[in-house]
Formats: sequence, C-alpha cells, structure tokens
Amino acid sequence: MSKRILLVNKFYYNRGGDCVATINLEHLLQANGYEVAVFAMAYPDNFASPYSKYFAPEISFSGGGVKGKLKALQRTLGLGDIRTSFARILHDFRPDVVHLGNIHSYLSPVVAEMAHKAGCRVVWTLHDYKLLCPSYSCLRNGEPCELCFHNKKQVLDMRCMKGSLAASALAYIEAMKWNRSRLERCTHAFICPSQFMATKMAQGGFAQSKLHVVCNFVDPVKLQSFANAAQTARRKQLCYVGRLSHEKGVATMIEAASRLPYPLLVAGDGPLATELKAKYAACSNIRFLGRLNADEVSRLLSTSYASIMPSECYENNPLGVIESLCAGTPVIGARNGGIPELITPTSGIVFAPKDVAGLQTAIEQALASRWDNNAIQADAITRFSPEQHLKLLSEIYNSKKVF
Repeated sequence: MSKRILLVNKFYYNRGGDCVATINLEHLLQANGYEVAVFAMAYPDNFASPYSKYFAPEISFSGGGVKGKLKALQRTLGLGDIRTSFARILHDFRPDVVHLGNIHSYLSPVVAEMAHKAGCRVVWTLHDYKLLCPSYSCLRNGEPCELCFHNKKQVLDMRCMKGSLAASALAYIEAMKWNRSRLERCTHAFICPSQFMATKMAQGGFAQSKLHVVCNFVDPVKLQSFANAAQTARRKQLCYVGRLSHEKGVATMIEAASRLPYPLLVAGDGPLATELKAKYAACSNIRFLGRLNADEVSRLLSTSYASIMPSECYENNPLGVIESLCAGTPVIGARNGGIPELITPTSGIVFAPKDVAGLQTAIEQALASRWDNNAIQADAITRFSPEQHLKLLSEIYNSKKVF
C-alpha cells in the first residue's frame, strides 16, 4: 500500500482553491496514516513546513528586471534551479506517489517527468483547464472558448493572456513544450474534480483510461460546523459567496436581484466590487459584506433560503456550491461547467448563464419552494465527505495499472 505521498503545488498558503485543496488533502492523508511531504515555490506567505528547505526559489513574472524575467522563463520551460530543488526532495523523501496540483509557471511540469523517471506513481489533480487552454480559463472576450483544445496557436493569434503578445507568446511556448503526449507519458492518472472536466479533457484528446472523476471534499472542521448548525426557519434572503469578477456572473446576478424585493447578501471582493457598489447603491435589498471568514460564511449559508452561483465561465467543481449544500442550503446555479452535476431537483434550480430574466424566474421559484434542508445537508455531507474522497483517491494511489 502506498504510504509516502509528495504533494506538489506552486504555493503553500490559502491563496486560491488549488492551495486550499492541497493543504486540506495534506491534513486528510496525515490523519489517515500516510507520510506526507510538500513541495512548492518559496514565498513569504507560505505556511511553515519542515520541507520548506527543499522549495524552489521564488521567481516573479512582473519584477526583477531582465534577469528576473529570464529566470521566470527558465522555470516555465523546466530549466535551471527547479530541477535541482525537486531532485533533492525526491532523493531524500523517496515518495511512492507524487500528487500534483497547479504546477505550471511558478514550478514546472518537469517535476512530473522527474517523478516518473524516479519510479514514482504520478497523479495530477486538475484544478483548472491549463492542459487544454494555455490561458487557463477557456474564456475569450468573456465567452467560453475551446479553440486551443486542438490548436494551441490560437492563444497567440487571439492574445488571450492579458491581451499581451509577449505573455501570450510565453503561454504558447509553454503549451508546445509541455504538450499532451509528453504529459500523458509521465502521468499515471489525471484526477478531474467534475465529470465536465473529464469530458473536456477527453475532447482535448487525453486518454479516457487515465481520467478519474473525484469530487472535491469539505475539510472535516468546516464539515462539522455545517453539521452542527441547526436547521431552523430560514430567512427569505439569498446569498452569494465568491469573487466579484466578470466571469463569475455577479453583474447578471445583482441586476436580477435589483428587480426583485428579496434581500441579497454578497460576500466577497474582487475587481467589480467598487463598480457594483456604486451602481446599486440605491438598492436597499442588496448588501455587500466584503470578505468573510469561515465561521461567518457558515452562518450566512445556514440562515439563507438559497445561495446563487451565477458563473459565466466553465466552473470545474465549485466549493461555493458544495459548501452551500453541506449547509443544507439549496443552490440557484448557472447551467455551465460542473455546476449542474452538483445540483438535483431536490437541492436547487439551474438557469441559463447571462440570462437576467431566467435568473429572476429561478429566484422566485426557489423562494416559493419548500426545501428539505435536512435532506439536502445529509446527502451533501455524505457525497463531499473526506472519507469518500480518500476512498477513491487511495484506489488511484494503489492501482497496479501500468501504461
């Protein structure tokens, strides 16, 4: 049985969903008898770790002058100090499994090749669409785009990376260097948190035999806080927890809410925060709460009648939906990406993304419905439990399948 696991992610603090997932997985594995090491890029905000001495030196794509940019380019291509740093931890820790998260740019896919060459089983969790889309998001001018699935040069032609020719050229070079065939040769299993992701990976030419659907889980402490929350009468209010940005569909959501009399509580921050607050300042039913901590999010979800996930991008396996369901709170979700597969007719309603009128109708339908909050919660706590996640993951870790 595989017992020594090396987790690899470009940052080691709660920077984004990929980091949270990696850190939660570290704790889950340790609690179940695995010996776990971590590898990331050295960074001031990283959590303390006994393995930080192995971390790859920090690089920056925006500072450091010409010398700094050349180092960043080397890192992207898997050259230079990344090889030395990763070789040290492979030699000293000697993992059975190397489990990758987000590794492009600040680390490099070269770690997958090195792990495979060292005889490790290589497992890669796909938190975004980088292996299909050089700019990560499958978005072009705010619309879903799949042009790069079979022709990576589109990222260069369309200047998809920040509208910059230089940044897009770097993304193109990186995609051609770390192409599908090369990555498949050194990866035993790609973990797709949603069936939607698995379908897109297969559409992009990846072998279905290497694609495994394993949903994200909620960390045990947060799961317990949801389980402890009493399912009392809900307020006739809606809530949103997430980033305030165009691709998340928050402009559509707030416009729909402004036409209705029901309270909408918006938790989060982002590039649209100032604009939206100014535009809807006269709407007394819309409140912007800013960033909330975990306990505050739990209370917000547990007292709201429904939450909204209005994303206009290809969401993978959004934690916002999962946590809402674990709180027993139904979700009004956009029919986009991995959102619909998380919602059943007894746990929420789906609507067409960008459809303000359709979202209005869905909100009114949700607030007029009688939801069994206890049943929603009980089902979600089982579906998204750490135990279920570990069961599926251990099967992948210990598979004898060769390639």
